[in-house]
Amino acid sequence: MVKDQARLLTAAYVTVDVVATAAAWLLAFLVRFHSPLVTEWLPITKGLPQLETYLVLLPVIAILWPLVLYVHGLYRLRRDRPRLDEFFTIVWSVAVATAFLLAFTLYLRVYWFYEPEVAPRWEFSQGVFGVFVVLDVAALYAGRALFRAWLQRRWATDENARRLLVAGAGDLGRAVAATLTGHRELGYRVVGFLDDHATGAVDGLPVLGRLEDATRVLAAERIDQLYVALPLEEHSRLVSLIRCVANECVDIRVVPDLVQYATLKAGLEDLDGIPIIALNEVPLRGLASLGKRLMDLVVGTAMIVVLSPLLALIAVLIKWKGGRGPILLSQERMTLDGKTFQIYKFRTMVEGAEKDTGPVFATEDDPRRTAIGVLLRKYNLDELPQLANIVMGEMSLVGPRPERPPFVQQFRERIPQYMLRHRVKSGLTGWAQVNGWRGNSSIEKRIEYDLYYIENWSLLLDVKILLLTLLRGFGQKHAY
Repeated sequence: MVKDQARLLTAAYVTVDVVATAAAWLLAFLVRFHSPLVTEWLPITKGLPQLETYLVLLPVIAILWPLVLYVHGLYRLRRDRPRLDEFFTIVWSVAVATAFLLAFTLYLRVYWFYEPEVAPRWEFSQGVFGVFVVLDVAALYAGRALFRAWLQRRWATDENARRLLVAGAGDLGRAVAATLTGHRELGYRVVGFLDDHATGAVDGLPVLGRLEDATRVLAAERIDQLYVALPLEEHSRLVSLIRCVANECVDIRVVPDLVQYATLKAGLEDLDGIPIIALNEVPLRGLASLGKRLMDLVVGTAMIVVLSPLLALIAVLIKWKGGRGPILLSQERMTLDGKTFQIYKFRTMVEGAEKDTGPVFATEDDPRRTAIGVLLRKYNLDELPQLANIVMGEMSLVGPRPERPPFVQQFRERIPQYMLRHRVKSGLTGWAQVNGWRGNSSIEKRIEYDLYYIENWSLLLDVKILLLTLLRGFGQKHAY
């Protein structure tokens, strides 16, 4: 039933997106060729085209746009998706889909309508495409916002909502109830819990009885769907409960108690008909890993070329104002799968800074820093030589910041799931850093943000983090 409701909701979103995009396409045509302000700025030089020519592309748009939006995750149910993330995803999706549409129009002209007297009819204005991109981003974002507002009003009164009961008020049952309650757009209402150990109310929902009272509660509360979310140690009770309600006119869903063992996102695999649950699935595999590596190589090389004057200037300043010692410093750091490598940095401290203390974090007003080192560390400029590590494939542009092995040994013993950050390559910048958790700050919070990045990785998220690094990644607190 959840799958059916999700499909209906996805179909509704597809309809909204197609209507919004079609309206943006037609409006772009009118704006380009029938708006006095635009035609005065961009005069029409090849005659006024026929609207029918542009209408031919509407079926292509109706197929292409949902496919591209689907690939970029815009039809995935996520109650915690920030509106800014959705906006960036829409912008990227529209850009990609428009590029495909442009390629299709070129194909029309070259391979279908190549006769000299016919081809001009199938020319499409670049101005229309430019206006369309802007209008489509606005239309998609506005259309989705209006649809969400309508859904929220529709389900605010729980009118026609399906009534759900959760068997089990432990951690798993509470998580299931919270998730279902958070997705009110699916038309569900969690009525309460069944539990042998809890009474009164749990997380604001009433405990309606014990597991043995299931048949009575299902009838009295007019339950449409029962979610069985019992812990593994109550397996025998789970079997008896299912037998008890098997003949009732109610949908039954069993939620396996594997949450406590899932270290990252769990994924379902099939081995010749046998379902297998992967408890630590990482999205950064296969073609995704290849795409990320390609972006690292291209962008990293370009940054080295563009920033080479700045790199040379910093090297001169270190030699001039940095006291005795080398310009570059190499340190052992840990990256993907726990492997170590030598990371490169501009030297920011006096020579032999850790001779007596060993590896320690820098502190505010650290006396070991050089005059130029204070400035470099504040604005993260000492990290720029790591572009070489990125090009060589030892690091990535975006990922959890690499830590020194002595610190890794300390943290892995006291912080649960710390080593999971090494399921991906370390990065020059990361989700934790752009959110202010860098340097000598809370390790727990950094791990929380690192794991969020690993679980939700996409090339678009990498682009967003790089942009946020430029906007707010320099000169933050804890940068000393």
